[in-house]
Amino acid sequence: MTLVGCDLHSRKQQVAVLDTETGEVLEQELLHEGDAVERFYRGLPRPVTVGIEATGYTLWFHALMQKLEYTLLVGEAAKIRAMVVRKITTDRRDAQHLLDLLKHDRFPTVWMPDPATRDLRALIAHRVRFVRMRTMVKNGLHAIALNHRVALGPALWTKRGLAQLQALALPPHTAQRCGESLELLTWLTTRIAQLDAQIAAAAAADARAQLLLTHPGVGPLTALITVLVLGPANRFPTSKHVVSYVGLAPAINASADTYHLGKITKQGNALLRWILGQAAPLAAAATSPSCIGGDAPRPRSPSPANCSYGSTSCSGIRSTTTSSGAAAAPDARSLHGIPSPRRPCSLRADRWRAPRADVPVRAFSG
Repeated sequence: MTLVGCDLHSRKQQVAVLDTETGEVLEQELLHEGDAVERFYRGLPRPVTVGIEATGYTLWFHALMQKLEYTLLVGEAAKIRAMVVRKITTDRRDAQHLLDLLKHDRFPTVWMPDPATRDLRALIAHRVRFVRMRTMVKNGLHAIALNHRVALGPALWTKRGLAQLQALALPPHTAQRCGESLELLTWLTTRIAQLDAQIAAAAAADARAQLLLTHPGVGPLTALITVLVLGPANRFPTSKHVVSYVGLAPAINASADTYHLGKITKQGNALLRWILGQAAPLAAAATSPSCIGGDAPRPRSPSPANCSYGSTSCSGIRSTTTSSGAAAAPDARSLHGIPSPRRPCSLRADRWRAPRADVPVRAFSG
């Protein structure tokens, strides 16, 4: 068996190779030019296990290891760095350290998504960037309107508001900026709608996302992001681990009998944390007694025995707080407890009582 500790960079990598049968150790620097990397790894005696730190811009290396049918382990960089005793850091020492962790079976691996999941994540990232661009364009047009005493707020994007904006007497360069911004806004809105359709189709093709859609306040975007970020739910022993993984757990400062809770840690996926913060108020409103109707009791979440996803419990969405972070934590716990195919969540739309007309219930779709 061959073990490889690889300190991977964007233009080169330092490797430390151990042949477990002979005990021979090889150290070498590989440049990422031409086919030198592929020729080196192809010449290693099988089976081969390669260990790298979690870092960006490594999809080509993942694809190479998959092509060669080698085992690639990705380690948590913070834990790997914490295991280093000496403060001297070089590429050669880092590669030797990774090899030592592999040799003694102490390598702190992290879960890595498959290529199909990474491709769907690219779809989500593409839409997020377009939405941010559209927000920037809208803010610029709002600034033009406000500078000419047109304070319509969201009504600026209605037909009447846009007609009023286009009728303004603007200086030449400002008029050019306004016209091109409106054209860009139209293109972005059309493209985002197309991406929303692709996301809805991807969510419809995923059984886990379909079960998530049975929860109040969850739309295709929320469901798909949750599935793509969390991956297999059996990775998490309990729903509290999901809250911590997303970064919604409060910071704790405890010593002796003193115990303080701080703000949420935000140590996790920012996209999932944001989307849960958007969906949580809608979910809380949809399950509140005032929304369900009169003084009727809120729907009870199913028992852990009957509502599971990878043997984890479904705790339900119980928070009605106005804080997006605090509201999203119960939402994350509920979304982690995806119901089994045999028994979808009891908070389905066909089991709700009709909401009051003045409190609409809608699913957040981004």
